[in-house]
Amino acid sequence: MSEQRTIARPYAHAVFELARESGSYEAWSRVLAIMAAAAADTQLQDLARNPRFDDKSLAGLLEDICGDALFPDAQNFIRLVVRNERVLALPGVTEQFEAMRAEAEGTIEAELISALGVSEEQKTKIAASLSRRLGREVSLRVTEDPSLIGGAVLRAGDMVVDASLKGHLQKLATSLSR
Repeated sequence: MSEQRTIARPYAHAVFELARESGSYEAWSRVLAIMAAAAADTQLQDLARNPRFDDKSLAGLLEDICGDALFPDAQNFIRLVVRNERVLALPGVTEQFEAMRAEAEGTIEAELISALGVSEEQKTKIAASLSRRLGREVSLRVTEDPSLIGGAVLRAGDMVVDASLKGHLQKLATSLSR
């Protein structure tokens, strides 16, 4: 995993610089998401590893998959990634690009996993509180997971706050087993 992150890093930086200079973060996000999804497909991975499937064909396939989202710089990027045999690094490129974009735009995506439903008012308060704490605009996604029994788990970047009953019971079980 860390090897793929290392391989992806210079590509993500290059794309980020192109996007920053042209003000095209959204267009790059859209096309990179498509590329990453394609590269995660096992059939495309097999083609990328197949020495009988040439670079031009692989690049053409990725360009076709991107469809209307494709623009000249993205097309050049596809050709570069294919030529350098880095198609399998595209999910990592996308992940790192999105992290750099969020940092540049002062935003962060957070996830609230709750045992029970969360009202819009609660969602707004949690997002505002998290935004104050992190000093960034927060986009909060809420999902329900009844297996938490009660409470919630909040994830934002590297921060994880586990205030679930399931989490507390696991901690208790761990401390009792020592």
